[in-house]
Amino acid sequence: MASGGQVVQIDGRRLRVTNLEKVVYPETGTTKGEIIGYVTRVAPVMLPLLRGRPVTRKRWVEGVGTADAPASAFFTKQLEPGAPEWIRRMPIEHSDGTKDYPLAEDVPTLVWLAQVAALELHVPQWRFTPSGGRGRPDRLVLDLDPGPGAGLAECAEVARIARGILTGMGLDPVPVTSGSKGIHLYAALPVQEDGTGTQTSEQASAVARELARMIEADHPDLATSVMSKALRPGKVFIDWSQNNASKTTIAP
Repeated sequence: MASGGQVVQIDGRRLRVTNLEKVVYPETGTTKGEIIGYVTRVAPVMLPLLRGRPVTRKRWVEGVGTADAPASAFFTKQLEPGAPEWIRRMPIEHSDGTKDYPLAEDVPTLVWLAQVAALELHVPQWRFTPSGGRGRPDRLVLDLDPGPGAGLAECAEVARIARGILTGMGLDPVPVTSGSKGIHLYAALPVQEDGTGTQTSEQASAVARELARMIEADHPDLATSVMSKALRPGKVFIDWSQNNASKTTIAP
């Protein structure tokens, strides 16, 4: 397709897509057009995890580069100027003012995000309430981050230990590779009729912190619950703080 792009219609929405032949992942030769095709195929399993959550985007406008020469990327919260009017958006107050966040709730929105090179979509552990407020979290997450000398195998070992504890609490954790070198371990929390959780983000964070401390106490040579980099060589940092309502994790 020509670099000038074309107007396509997806689920009744008109959208201009451009530079479809541009290589975004040089090491595999993956183009923007192939990325758009991919997000449309995975939409049925991706959208339920995104729905109702504000999306912070990580964008690589010139492609991701290579392992030896990675390209620069940037995070953005405010919905980009010129975004289609049909993209649903919700405001969140920040210290520097109100920002309108997009919500990825349909295939056309996913395609538009791919069009603007938003290759990572980061969301909180909560969803908006029907009235537009910030809901209580509907899931708990442990971000397992290996320090120097540790790797995916050690993260998997910590995940199995955490799974045993969470299962004993009546939860059903699911591991997700984070796209880098760690593992995110998610567990769905009980929800109310409006789809939001029954516990606050502070309560979920307290549970995750105590769980991390328990694992650290039982396996001091394998895991740490402390963020200090000086304590992380050879260990897996169990980052419980990602349950904070202001933080996000990459959506699968």
